[in-house]
Amino acid sequence: MMAKVRVEMEHETQNDNNTERTVSVENRNEIAQLLVSSGILSEDHLKYAQRVHAKLTSKRSLLSVLEELQYISLEQVREALQANPVSVPLGSLLVELGYISEQDLATVLESQRENKSNKMGRLLVDLHLIAENDLLRILSYQLGFPFIEMAVTEIDLHLVQRAPQKLYRENLFLPLSQEENGILIAFADPLNQDSLRAARQVFGKNIVCGIAREQGILEALNRIAKGSLKENDKSDHTEPSDNIIVQAVNSILIEANKQGASDVHIEPMRDRLQVRFRQDGVLIPFKDLPLDMAPGLTSRIKIMAGADIAERRRHQDGRIFFEEQGVLLDLRVSIYATIHGEKVVMRLLGAQNELLTIKELGMAPGILQRFKEEGLDAPSGVVIITGPTGSGKTSTLYSAVNHLNTPTRSIITAEDPVEYVIDGIAQCSINPKINVTFEETLKHIVRQDPDIIVIGEIRDKFSAEMAIEAALTGHQVLTTFHTEDSTGALLRLLDMDIEAFLIASTVVSVLAQRLVRKICPSCNEDHLLTPDELRRLGYKPKEAAGLVFQKGRGCRHCNFTGYKGRIAIHELLVPSELVKDAVIARKTSYEIRKVSTETTGLVSLLEDGIFKASRGITTFNEIIRQLPRLDRPRPIAELKRMLGEE
Repeated sequence: MMAKVRVEMEHETQNDNNTERTVSVENRNEIAQLLVSSGILSEDHLKYAQRVHAKLTSKRSLLSVLEELQYISLEQVREALQANPVSVPLGSLLVELGYISEQDLATVLESQRENKSNKMGRLLVDLHLIAENDLLRILSYQLGFPFIEMAVTEIDLHLVQRAPQKLYRENLFLPLSQEENGILIAFADPLNQDSLRAARQVFGKNIVCGIAREQGILEALNRIAKGSLKENDKSDHTEPSDNIIVQAVNSILIEANKQGASDVHIEPMRDRLQVRFRQDGVLIPFKDLPLDMAPGLTSRIKIMAGADIAERRRHQDGRIFFEEQGVLLDLRVSIYATIHGEKVVMRLLGAQNELLTIKELGMAPGILQRFKEEGLDAPSGVVIITGPTGSGKTSTLYSAVNHLNTPTRSIITAEDPVEYVIDGIAQCSINPKINVTFEETLKHIVRQDPDIIVIGEIRDKFSAEMAIEAALTGHQVLTTFHTEDSTGALLRLLDMDIEAFLIASTVVSVLAQRLVRKICPSCNEDHLLTPDELRRLGYKPKEAAGLVFQKGRGCRHCNFTGYKGRIAIHELLVPSELVKDAVIARKTSYEIRKVSTETTGLVSLLEDGIFKASRGITTFNEIIRQLPRLDRPRPIAELKRMLGEE
């Protein structure tokens, strides 16, 4: 049933006097009054909930309080909204439903004052105040508007030709088909009165409003303008065409590159195909596609990656070199069989990115100096860069290799795959299909008269033994490893049955790292740590009273996230003789770490994070989210001395 809700868009931007209407939107509580008039909620219960709500210090909606008191359910709210006409501006509706705060609404209205052409829904999504999926779900499920996926929807071109494309683009709607009760029209915002008026002027009052993504409407208009949609081109089957699939894959990759994503996740769910981008280490929803697009989309990616399209039960890997609309991408593809279908993850490799110098990695002065002098400048031995997946190990490895790259040195690599191309070194990309395996490559590397050997990753006992053996014969070896911290790398080598005395005699340094988000420099402000936050860091309130970090308030420069870019947090272990003795004696992780801290000047990941937060680089929340808290941190003053604050 089509909703009878009549919701007006905010037009407070039209005159200065109307800005006062944004104040205390909660006091109106139109939805709560609707629930009372519908007999769902009693006046007494509403008054009690309002008293409770007024005493809360946290920013919560009145509806959430009513729900927690078990006076109403969200299903009752949905049914009431769909069954009764009510006039609520979109922003106020979202505030009352608890999706955004009054401050968020004020921010959007301020943006609308600066640019009156900005649409409320688009701004809410662009400013990351609400996920597009949540907005669409509210408008579709909560208010009853049918959701339309433009990529697989048939479009009647006779209807489209009744108005110029400029009208559709300016008002963000598109007619689709003639239905029994009117013409079905897809709106990016079916609550926008300007868009509704424009549609009714062309198609009359009998229209059926649906909701579609703005990008989907614009892409459909682009296809129409290019003539890729033919009149009466209606298929009897519901599966999307090859052309639609190709366009969908291309648009996902182009948009991922545009947004600076490091990974693309395409995951089949029970009822939809979910597409997400990883930006600054955090997964951000991009769009949802119909589930029936999953087989075609996966097959297209398999063809591009050189994988087997007939195999759907096994995990597969591949690589894509993508070139479209001036965008050049190198992607590593992983296809993983799940209960709902095949999940695809594509890593955007750094072949096109600028290689960072070792000074640009974000190391504290004290760590950088020791890493260069006692690690990279060592005549032989193994330098290990360790951390979990996505912690920036490869970028650090390539920066170190580039630092060592001189005409007097022979550098040779074995990588899977080559992610940065560096002039002056011999790089080999592993390809098991033609028997260019790690085992085969590492056997031949030592015959190439190298000074420095780079092994992309120690992944098994064989590669570990080859790294140790090369170091024993006088070579310098650089490699990466997947471990939690620096001492964990030594213990994992022991677990691989590498002799303890060989580890002690060859490993010259272990650099552990994580990536944390940096505070946006345009909206940073002081953040005085509370006693509870100090406790979570490992400090007693008296030890760090008055400690001030910073945080991002959120602005246009950072899309209102408070963060812009990432920086690495480091932990450098240069084994002393006592540490080597502890390894040979096969001491526990705790014991090796204690000896390292006491005798080598080891600064933990947590301590380096606290040091960088004290300098206004990252936030308390990022430290808690990303860094292991294994030991109590030392005082800030001592950390600044050890890390060589400039």
